[in-house]
Amino acid sequence: MLLEALQIQIEEDARRALEEDLGSGDITAQLIDAQQVWKARVISREAAVVCGHHWFDAVFRLIDDSVDIRWEVADGDMITADQLLCTLKGPARALLSGERAALNFLQTLSGTATLAQRYAAQVKGMRTRILDTRKTIPGLRRAQKYAVRCGGCHNHRMGLYDAFLIKENHIAAAGSIAAAVNNARALRRELPVEVEVENQAQLQQALDAGADRILLDNFSVEAIRAAVELAGGKAELEASGGINLDNVRDYAATGVDFISIGALTKDLRAVDLSMRFD
Repeated sequence: MLLEALQIQIEEDARRALEEDLGSGDITAQLIDAQQVWKARVISREAAVVCGHHWFDAVFRLIDDSVDIRWEVADGDMITADQLLCTLKGPARALLSGERAALNFLQTLSGTATLAQRYAAQVKGMRTRILDTRKTIPGLRRAQKYAVRCGGCHNHRMGLYDAFLIKENHIAAAGSIAAAVNNARALRRELPVEVEVENQAQLQQALDAGADRILLDNFSVEAIRAAVELAGGKAELEASGGINLDNVRDYAATGVDFISIGALTKDLRAVDLSMRFD
């Protein structure tokens, strides 16, 4: 997702984070002289891919736009332990009140980007692209999908509105794969249609129905290799289920077009960062 399209969302994310953290006001920060000016530094405590500085900036901009932030890194940069990420200068109260919300964004999105980078590195030089899923932190989908791209992976559909993904229950309700695909074409012909299948027979049905992409759910490496041969380029193929950092390269070697990994946004670990006051 392009950053330019996220500007309004970034402000909304930051505003929501401050509302839940500050509430009616930071009562502890009121113990500090309102005129006091402090400096601070954000330091990494581990190697990672940094992401989220626009959200970080938005938090302080909403609290007090006089806070001056100078970045030493950009989203997508690899950072090392003990590296200086940015410096801040502004009213002490503002720095204290915004610290946690700002760091939460930076740590969480850097965690997403870092995991994405690890997956991207596993398939470097191969044609297969790693995709995220809708298994995102509620309210932070656009932010996490941006972080996935900063880490070198790619985005699947944004939500339930921008592409069809026909699964088992949709097929059961429609009566068949062909009927479900035909219904999708009739409803929104301009949108891509993907069908999830669980075996080779369903794969053939999805191919015959003219699906744009077929999701191979919990196929083994050998079964995906056979599916690639059967499809013969008639539809894009996406593998998902049971794929992790240890075996993702084996799956990519089958020639499948995409591999979707829910863990990119679901199983992340926030990067350890620290704000130190001078």
